[in-house]
Amino acid sequence: MAIGYVELARVWKKFRYGQVHTRLRDAIPALVGRAFGRRHPEDELWKDEFWALRDVSFTVRPGEAIGLIGPNGAGKSTILKLLTRIMSPTFGTCTLRGRVGALIEVAAGFHPDLTGRENVYLQGVIMGMPRRDVARKFDEIVTFAQIGPFIETPLKRYSSGMQARLGFAIAAHLEPDVLLVDEVLSVGDAAFQTKALGRIRELVQLEIPVVIVSHQMDAIMTFCTHAVLLDRGRVVRSGTPRECVETYLQGRPIARPPAAGDGDLRIETIELSPEAATSGQGIRVELECVVKEGRVCDHESVRLRVRFAPTGQNMFETDTDQLGTSLPSTGSFALAFDLQMNVAPGVYLVETLAWDRVRGRESFAGPSTYVEVRGAPFRGVAQMNPRASVERPARPVQPPRTV
Repeated sequence: MAIGYVELARVWKKFRYGQVHTRLRDAIPALVGRAFGRRHPEDELWKDEFWALRDVSFTVRPGEAIGLIGPNGAGKSTILKLLTRIMSPTFGTCTLRGRVGALIEVAAGFHPDLTGRENVYLQGVIMGMPRRDVARKFDEIVTFAQIGPFIETPLKRYSSGMQARLGFAIAAHLEPDVLLVDEVLSVGDAAFQTKALGRIRELVQLEIPVVIVSHQMDAIMTFCTHAVLLDRGRVVRSGTPRECVETYLQGRPIARPPAAGDGDLRIETIELSPEAATSGQGIRVELECVVKEGRVCDHESVRLRVRFAPTGQNMFETDTDQLGTSLPSTGSFALAFDLQMNVAPGVYLVETLAWDRVRGRESFAGPSTYVEVRGAPFRGVAQMNPRASVERPARPVQPPRTV
């Protein structure tokens, strides 16, 4: 197997807003304009042009996994398309050495009318593998993708999750020298995501460079050796996964809106004060709640959960039942929780939900927000408000006794 290697060096990528040249008389002026136009990335853009990537550089060596994170439109998927040579950079160079296993879109490279078996061999041909090598890995791919009974079924009959599982299994098992994975893994169920991340970890241990785009911060923290935070095509931060994830979360929107639910109790808004606190300091979480019109709610409580944002670890959880707080059974009302943030510095996710006591399950996913906890004089996960004092002078040192 060849030694894989990935490098982006001063890469810029330019796009045009919605311009498609379908006729020769439209294309010729555009080509002339590009030929005699400005040719330096720092120059001003022509009308309807924008930079999708601006001076992006990073290197991924054997045994390394880099996580690309950032908001939608930051340029993450564009980087993967440059690496797979789907498109070329406007300026700079993209170097990728070795056979590439790429999972950028669910159905990328698949033919919907071919069966799962035929698509496995088709992908092997696209990757430049001999048929005998694909046959040697075939059973392992099918087992990993969990599609054994459907392997002879045309791919157009597969669900998006089945296609994603098959696509990942192919990309990760046909002996790639470099693996590129986009957010498409999110369509799989939790069990498959765990298995897929385990496979990626195995590839990193086999000295295979991995580039992954994901909004799953816990996955980035778990197995990436380093990370790059992008925003509007620029590198905001490059460093350890923890550094990049915490920087990203600090810049995200303050609150996430509520989601759907079938309960009678809804949590409409969340407000946090202060939005940043020193470890050990108190914060207040204020909620606006409402019971559905025409309903009487006497079986639901409001639950509050605090997670460590980079890893998803549950740090604390309580609800109004545990605290002995009675809620109005009709209409709208305001509810406040007071917390003391006795935790290590970092970014924490404050989640709210309605809990159905009768059914024993979540009945409504409320809004959530982030709180930044700043430095404190300790290390670990819990703040214990330490104090240190000298209670008495040191005893005088006695001279050694002579026998």
